[in-house]
Amino acid sequence: MIPGFDLSTFATTAGPWAAILIVALILFAESGLLIGFFLPGDSILFTVGFLIQGGVHLPFNIFVAILIFFVAAALGDSVGYVFGKRIGRKIFTRPNSLLFKQENVQRAEDFYQKHGGKTIIIARFIPIIRTFAPIVAGVGNMNYKSFLSYNLIGAFLWAAGITSLGYFAGSWFESMGIEIDTVILPIIAVIIVLSVLPPLIHVLSDKKQRDAFWIGTKNQFAILFKKK
Repeated sequence: MIPGFDLSTFATTAGPWAAILIVALILFAESGLLIGFFLPGDSILFTVGFLIQGGVHLPFNIFVAILIFFVAAALGDSVGYVFGKRIGRKIFTRPNSLLFKQENVQRAEDFYQKHGGKTIIIARFIPIIRTFAPIVAGVGNMNYKSFLSYNLIGAFLWAAGITSLGYFAGSWFESMGIEIDTVILPIIAVIIVLSVLPPLIHVLSDKKQRDAFWIGTKNQFAILFKKK
């Protein structure tokens, strides 16, 4: 989830429709806007399904929610594709900034070169990669009809799969007599850890990237604990 943002409280104060639309906006941004790479799509989808199942925290139809999330994710990827196609290779020469890192684009391009069109589906379940994959597909002039097919499949599997997983997890905990409020934060923490494992494993599997990672980590600790 987003630090400082309580979806359950927001749904109570602003209403369930407002909560669902905010989540849809987050999914749209994460799916194809450069500024959305840090957003927690997996955990927020799971949380919505979890809260909908309880019926009290987020009274909303699960199928309508999945449909809205599917549309938001698919539109986000399409916008990312158009952005990549129009901006072209300029994005690969853009300097690093607080929100933009060249290595994120390069990782997405390497992933795309390895898996081809399937990247658009696979990337849905990998943070950061899912933001840059449609942009890279546009840069690479991937046939839009092919892209759209992969996009729709990936968006549906992601939106329906993770939201449903949260919904059925909530149902299982309820059948066990466990209150949702007591388990939702630990579950979200586990999801976040699992979602960052694939890119972390990818980084650590390459010796150069592994060495750079450890050097960077040591430097950060040295700065943090530097004696004044």
